[in-house]
Formats: sequence, C-alpha cells, structure tokens
Amino acid sequence: MLGEPLHSAMVDGRGLAGDRRLAVLDRDTGRVGSAKRPRRWSALLGVRATGDAPDRVRLTLPDGTRYAHPDDGLDTALSRLLGRSVTLTGTVPADALLDRADPDAVLAEGADADVPVTGNPLGGVAPAGSLVDFAPLHLLTTASLDALDLPWAAAPRYRPNLVVGTDATGFVENSWVGRELRVGAEVVLRVVAPTPRCAVPTLAHGELPGDPEALRRPARRNRVVPVPDLGAQPCVGAYAVVVRGGRITAGDRVEPA
Repeated sequence: MLGEPLHSAMVDGRGLAGDRRLAVLDRDTGRVGSAKRPRRWSALLGVRATGDAPDRVRLTLPDGTRYAHPDDGLDTALSRLLGRSVTLTGTVPADALLDRADPDAVLAEGADADVPVTGNPLGGVAPAGSLVDFAPLHLLTTASLDALDLPWAAAPRYRPNLVVGTDATGFVENSWVGRELRVGAEVVLRVVAPTPRCAVPTLAHGELPGDPEALRRPARRNRVVPVPDLGAQPCVGAYAVVVRGGRITAGDRVEPA
C-alpha cells in the first residue's frame, strides 16, 4: 500500500516500527497480496496506510473511506476493492508466498496482461515471521534518482524506507554491498544486496501517475546481479539488515560504521 513520510522512527531487527507488520492474505490461494503482480493487486497502491506501533494502523481507501485495524468492516471493504476474498493479518502461514510478475513481460505487455508469475518466499534475510519481501530495510540515494533522470519526488515509486542525500554520482548503492553504515547516533545497518526492481515502480502511486520508464531506465542503465542465483536484474537502491537498532530522524548523517 502507499506509505507515509516520517520525521522520526524507531528501528529494530524487523525494520522500521510499524512498517509491513500487516499483510493482505488471499483466502483462496494463501498467497500474500502485492502489486508485484499488478494485474491482480495493483489496486493496493490506491490505499494509504498510516500509523505506527503501538498505535492502530489506519487505512484510507481510494473513495476516502477510512478504517482502523482491526475493524469489522475492513476485510469486506478490501475484498470489494480487490475483487478477491482477503483478510488483513499480522500472521501469515510460514510457507506463504508472494507473487512476482516477470517485470520484462509487464513492460512488454502492460500491467493488465496475464504474464508469467513466480512465487517468492517472504523475508529472505529478515527475522522469522517478517512480512517484508526480502530484507528489513530498503535504502535509496538521490544519486540513483539523478542517474535515472528522475526528480527526487519520484522516490515513492521505489518504496524506500530511507532516502539518503549524497553528492556522489551514479548508482552508488551498488558499491555499498557488504559495508556497514551508521545512521545518526544509534543505528547501524549492513547492506546486503542491490534491490532488483519489479513492476511496482511503473504503477500509479497516489498522485504519481504510471510511468514505464521507472523500470525501463534501470533496465538500460543499471542491470546487475543482486544475488548469485537471480541473474542480472534492473536494480535501484539497496537492501539492508539491522546490526544495531535505535531511533533515526530526518537529517541524520549516514556514514561508514
């Protein structure tokens, strides 16, 4: 779903407090809903999620209707929006998969096309029970946005937890893999891989209209191998795990640990 800008947040081994602690679960297939399969789930990007632990998560649907989780009418409203029977839950089966449409096929045939889909396990390098797709945190630099000739306001397309301002040029996150970074006075992260991009950046995000170039440009300019078994992928940003948690605040310095 759509997120929210935060001035400050707590970070622990699972990532930002309140981030991706709930998931939309398809009652028929047991799969986790994600706009990575846009033909089925792109309507999720019309829902805005706000709130932070221990507050209740609040959802605003495209028609302006607001719900708090848990709410007796929320699952019904989401099911109506998505055209599938779903439930919003903080607990999903241990073997649950997230569908990822082939991004090149989506570019070639369109977001509404029936394209090949693979089922990916959740939380590859995250603590057990995490609902993130791979890692607890995702970093994106202004250098990468500049390298894609995109305005910094386009950052939400790539769904970063942290946007890092830098004077460096090019896709600098590629060189951070294996390094530890200190964010502010407390938090230390270890960068584990460039972030392979799916179809999601091409889709409309709230007021940002759909833009296939958000994937075509990294496909032309930064196709790298994020992990050994995946092969070359269009990458933007980097995944990170949390070495030491704490509070981060907008304006904190990011530097080698």
